[in-house]
Amino acid sequence: MTLEERIEQSETRIFKAVFPNTTNHYDTLFGGMAMHLMDEVAFIAATRFSRKRCVTVSSDRIDFTQPIPAGTIIELIGRVSRIGNTSLDVLVEIYIEEMYSQTRVKAITGNFTFVALDENKKPTSVL
Repeated sequence: MTLEERIEQSETRIFKAVFPNTTNHYDTLFGGMAMHLMDEVAFIAATRFSRKRCVTVSSDRIDFTQPIPAGTIIELIGRVSRIGNTSLDVLVEIYIEEMYSQTRVKAITGNFTFVALDENKKPTSVL
């Protein structure tokens, strides 16, 4: 399998409904919840790519460009964007979809870095 095919096959997509128990006092998705979901999707994509134990070591930047209202559907997409020796980056995007229309807009973008670990919890090759 080529590197490009491996990246393609590890792309991870998760859909969630935004319910009131995940929103803040403005009735929009709580930022901490968005970051939690993004890290989870990034972890799955990193693991699917490397098939190794991966841990988050950083989130470089998360840009919140649109509020995500309660009563919408979100799609989280995680895709490997950089490959190092023992680390890799995963770009995660969150899109808002209105439940009863075709409206879809990108709301949040973030980058997460993972390190692959061996059975002794020491960094190991991601490839």
